[in-house]
Amino acid sequence: MKTLLTAIFLLVTILAASAQTDENTISGAVRDTRNEVIPGATVKLLKAADSSMVQGEITDIDGKFRFKNVSPATYMISITAMGQKPFVSVSVTLDEAHPSITMPPVILLPAKDIELNEVTIKAKKPLIVQEIDRTVVNVESMISSATSNTLEILGKTPGVTVSTNGDISLNGKGGVMVLIDGRSTYMSGQDLAAYLKSLPGGVLDKIELIDNPPARYDAAGNAIIDIRLKKSRAGGLTGSVSFGASMGKYARNNDAVNLNYNRKKVNLFANLGYNHEKNYSLDAYDRRFYTIDSKPSSFVDLVNNQTSQNNGFNANFGMDFAATPKTTYGLIINLNGGKRKGTLDYESTNFNATHQSDALGSGSNRAQDRRDNKGFNLNMLHKFNTTGRELAVDANYLRYDSQGNQTIRNSTFDPKGAVTGREEFLYYIPSLINIYTAKADYTHPLKNKAKMEAGFKSSIVDNDIVFDHFNVNEGIQTIDNRRSNHFKYHENINAAYINGQKSWSRFGVQLGMRVENTEARGNQIGNDSVPGMRFFKSYTGLFPSAFLSYKLDKKGNNTLVLMAVRRINRPNYQLLNPFVVFKDQYSYGSGNPMVTPQYQNRIELKYQHKQFLNMGLSYNKFTDVIFQTTQAVGEIFTTRPENIANGYMVLLNTTVSVSPTKWWYTNTTLRLSRMKIQGPVYTEQLSFETNVARLELNNYFTMKNGWTAELGGYYASRDLNGQTVTSGMYRVNAAIQKKIWKGKGNISLSAEDIFHTWIYHNRSLSLRQSEYFQTSESDTQRVGLSLSYRFGKDTFARKRRHNNNASDDEKGRIDQ
Repeated sequence: MKTLLTAIFLLVTILAASAQTDENTISGAVRDTRNEVIPGATVKLLKAADSSMVQGEITDIDGKFRFKNVSPATYMISITAMGQKPFVSVSVTLDEAHPSITMPPVILLPAKDIELNEVTIKAKKPLIVQEIDRTVVNVESMISSATSNTLEILGKTPGVTVSTNGDISLNGKGGVMVLIDGRSTYMSGQDLAAYLKSLPGGVLDKIELIDNPPARYDAAGNAIIDIRLKKSRAGGLTGSVSFGASMGKYARNNDAVNLNYNRKKVNLFANLGYNHEKNYSLDAYDRRFYTIDSKPSSFVDLVNNQTSQNNGFNANFGMDFAATPKTTYGLIINLNGGKRKGTLDYESTNFNATHQSDALGSGSNRAQDRRDNKGFNLNMLHKFNTTGRELAVDANYLRYDSQGNQTIRNSTFDPKGAVTGREEFLYYIPSLINIYTAKADYTHPLKNKAKMEAGFKSSIVDNDIVFDHFNVNEGIQTIDNRRSNHFKYHENINAAYINGQKSWSRFGVQLGMRVENTEARGNQIGNDSVPGMRFFKSYTGLFPSAFLSYKLDKKGNNTLVLMAVRRINRPNYQLLNPFVVFKDQYSYGSGNPMVTPQYQNRIELKYQHKQFLNMGLSYNKFTDVIFQTTQAVGEIFTTRPENIANGYMVLLNTTVSVSPTKWWYTNTTLRLSRMKIQGPVYTEQLSFETNVARLELNNYFTMKNGWTAELGGYYASRDLNGQTVTSGMYRVNAAIQKKIWKGKGNISLSAEDIFHTWIYHNRSLSLRQSEYFQTSESDTQRVGLSLSYRFGKDTFARKRRHNNNASDDEKGRIDQ
């Protein structure tokens, strides 16, 4: 650690020294009248005195250009692009007062003799853009996005995997932190899945996948997925609407409206979404039990047939007010909620050691809940000057309110069908979460491509959840305090960070350090039948990060990056609640207040060749791994989280993006990994090591007359999830789209999991004197239809880019 602190001190010294020299630059970005980027435009730097050319550049994939080492003088910028009218800027002057100039975005007008469709095709955003520190997925380039909700879109995003219970992993790494416009949702598991299902794909702009977050991000999570909502920058009133529906065994719909009004100092925006979903899951278990000398003792066949129905809405309202040319204030209000109801019916058959039936069982679990979530955000951005020196302040309040209940009925029968037992009980499950956060980030750019960042963040989470258990006898409810639970959880995290960057002609370095202190206390409130229990945890962690980059050629077409980070994965409040939850007669779940945080150290070497090839080789070391373990007591399986000793994963990630022809663009990602996990699980020893492969193929076709199409597939080899090994499986999807209404509308047809092959085949590991095999399927084979329309002016208002969270990177305003 002393070595790293010394390195940071040296970096600060280098950055300070770099401020004494001068390297003049002129930079900017080129867009069309629809505010789409224009890559490949020719940009010339001309002397204003005689229009002679000084330098020439080609805009990159993001439509950006940059002239370096420009001598002080007065210049003009000349830009030409296919299908656009030529552009010549007004004069700009480099001098001591203005050593570096970032021009406002240049908007090129379409040439009159070029058809609109041709211009639109040339400016279409690519699906995937590889950046040094992240992968950006443009959701609008997914034809099927309008018929899907956000959780489904994540499942189709290259590198992202979503399990049947809603757990999200990125490039094989679980424990992912999901952000919405740079802000944490502070949800996980089923709560996060329900929230993401309420966001229709039509409100999404892009998804940023960050494997190795720098110090300015929270240290929580093995990786970060940042979901960005749509925001228009056009003047006047603009917006879009989309309607999507799909049919599998059941019907779903996802509808969205995006509005933006921009006038003078005020920018107003809104994202509105509604979704209805009905789904099913069918789980078949073959559970086997053995004597101490490994001979069969009994068997249980269990079938769970579950249907669920969700109605969700999301409303996001915001305003930016440019109080002065240097200061902008922002307000965001988010309303999210809905209703869920589900039915779980199960049938079981018990067999003796000779596989003769000796008991039968059946039951049902009827559940429903109502969610009412609110969020409020205030932010301020102050620019001290035009070079990128700025202060961003952000404050949030989140309130998650849920009212739920479950009615459970169980019956047992003898082999002839006579009733041997029957019970009915009821859960009332209200919960309330209040979250408060405040943060500030200061950016201080230095000369010669250097900058310093520093900031702090404080968050408070208060959770109050109740499980009231009522026995029901002939319709009369009687509370059972022995099985009731009231759990309160309070968590306070305070963090501070410093981060420094410096770039030379080919070499770049970024070093950061984040410190986080966590204080958490839990209170399981007792009653007249169950004693109370309290716990308190306090710990502080240092989370260094280092990034070294080197351009193998002058143009930067080939780049090597070496990075190292340390991350933490804290157990959420649900994992700390020791209450036992009933699923069926043979399956229980509970939390564990003794679970401690999981840590990860990662080192990775990446190579990038333009947008064609991106490769990364990483070594990930895990300690105190949080694992969902299963304990068999008799014929009942109880699942709860535990800390397993350690594990590691070596991952090789390769992505190739290429256009074999003008009308065909293909993206292929192959992930190969070697993983191992080991440690004690109750009375057993878990030691599992395997090779894992993931292959994603995505093909995009641009045809004549506004037609586009997609064809993709995904293959996953066997994998480990908790004490479960999942066999290999694959899926295939396709879609076709037609532009209508002079290019302002789209109509599309999509098909998901065409052959209905996305079926889980699981088997258990390291269960005491038992094992199980499971087959699980859900409503993944679907056909969808969507219609979208964009309205409003195509002119562009050159105002500051809206930032939902003042802590965002604000790319484009800071020298990278």
